[in-house]
Amino acid sequence: MNTTMRLFEKHKATLDAAIKALTERTYFSPYPESPKAYAEDADAKAKFWMSSTMNNNFQGLNNEHANAWLGEEVSPFLQVGIGVQYPAFSVETLINNAQDAQSAWSKTSIDDRTGVLIECLDQLKSRFFDIAYATMHTTGQAFMMSFQASGPHASDRALEAVAMGYRELKSVPEQVDWIKPMGKFDLKIHKTWIPQPKGISLVIGCSTFPIWNTVPGVFAALITGNACIIKPHPKAVLPIAIVVEELQKSLAAAGFNPKTIQLAVDKSAEPITKLLAEHKAVKMIDYTGSSEFGNYIESLPKTTFTEKAGVNSIILDSVTDLKPVLGNIAFSASLYSGQMCTAPQNIFVSKHGVQTSEGIVAYEDVVKGIADAITGLIDNPKAGPGTLGAIQSEATHKRVQEAKNLGGTLILDSKPIKNEEFADARIASPVVIELDKTQSDIFNRECFGPIVFIIKTDGVEDSLALAKKLVQEKGALTCGAYTTDETTITRIAEEMNSAFVPVSFNFTGAGFINSHAAFSDFHLTGGNPAGNASFANSEFVSKRFVWVGNRYM
Repeated sequence: MNTTMRLFEKHKATLDAAIKALTERTYFSPYPESPKAYAEDADAKAKFWMSSTMNNNFQGLNNEHANAWLGEEVSPFLQVGIGVQYPAFSVETLINNAQDAQSAWSKTSIDDRTGVLIECLDQLKSRFFDIAYATMHTTGQAFMMSFQASGPHASDRALEAVAMGYRELKSVPEQVDWIKPMGKFDLKIHKTWIPQPKGISLVIGCSTFPIWNTVPGVFAALITGNACIIKPHPKAVLPIAIVVEELQKSLAAAGFNPKTIQLAVDKSAEPITKLLAEHKAVKMIDYTGSSEFGNYIESLPKTTFTEKAGVNSIILDSVTDLKPVLGNIAFSASLYSGQMCTAPQNIFVSKHGVQTSEGIVAYEDVVKGIADAITGLIDNPKAGPGTLGAIQSEATHKRVQEAKNLGGTLILDSKPIKNEEFADARIASPVVIELDKTQSDIFNRECFGPIVFIIKTDGVEDSLALAKKLVQEKGALTCGAYTTDETTITRIAEEMNSAFVPVSFNFTGAGFINSHAAFSDFHLTGGNPAGNASFANSEFVSKRFVWVGNRYM
């Protein structure tokens, strides 16, 4: 049995469990999310690795024919450059490498591709702590989010793409003897079907989730037989560089060309993204980032998978107990300082207040309650810094500082939060601004970062209409709703779902609208302006190859 076949057999149980979870939409993860599930010395080793990696060339990648070493990442926690340099290549070198690798990879069997990709994810577990510190010091995510989102949760999404791809690629038989009775004789034709990969895939990363938002497209491209080039954000390279290193090692160990996957680094001042995106050899593009650039990507004559900006809303109508609801909203708005694509921005509240089991809570008290819940969270020395993390970019930090000038009534201003471990960390607590529904010019766009608008409406129907209009015009990844009325629940679900956005109802405790579970929840729907793709429906993989049938008389 060859190496790749052994890898498929080694990981077949994991693949079967993943496909079963996809089919049933149940909880599944082969990668524990608790750091305690891993080696006791893993954290100490990763800290040493991070310190020894800083201010050095990153040697883990294939650097043959590199024409420069580039790097400009700055730690949001340390406020200094981390000094890591990565091998850079010309666009033509990247394309030529990908074309050479594509020829062999596209002809590799589905089982062999599956085995080596799951093997890579298995090997990647030993790097989760390295990845966590790399993510911390490029994105500003606190340690626990860095560990979970860039490690286990990202690997879940990568495996999901592999499993979905495998299922789609196996949905048509390789061959069949087709027989049509014709009376005195039968027409016999031997038929074969080949899932033909479309070609080189480009995956464009973002600065806040350089692994989680990148690996679904990477693994979807690879499982369907396409060579892949990752163009990371210049400010967040190190985390995804580790993933590329492990992929190249796994490919090489299994006898494949390690350049089947490549990292394409550049400078902010001299970007190569458009040069790659517009190259005729690139057939597919995955993109996460601003709507402006996302619209450009979608305009190209390529197969595209985009996640762009959106405006996420919460409709607050009626609850049993208001306190846990306000606590949940406060955490959702504060988590990673609102720098998540699923973070809530607009909270629609009726001017008549919120009905509870103990009576109506006045609108003014609800507004105060939201601000107090956020203040209680961020002022908690044990919970605040770890929830907020740090602000990734200076542009986001400036936006938060200037938010009080947007208009409306300032309910809660942003303030610096002390982090005992990182005294120089760039941290800003959420800004809360009260608006009237007529001030849509302020709340009808994404204000990325910890900025929350509480919008006074005429009632739940008014709140719903405003939230739905926002989805239709600007897009959204998620929506939260709190109501104890079954008719209202049905009404909100129908209206928001018709605008192609999912709704999370009455979340409290450990359930947050920010989080979507691999194998169960779709991330994006692909149906509204926030993006044209979904992690991971069948289209996310099936659009990366073409079925070609041959017939033999």
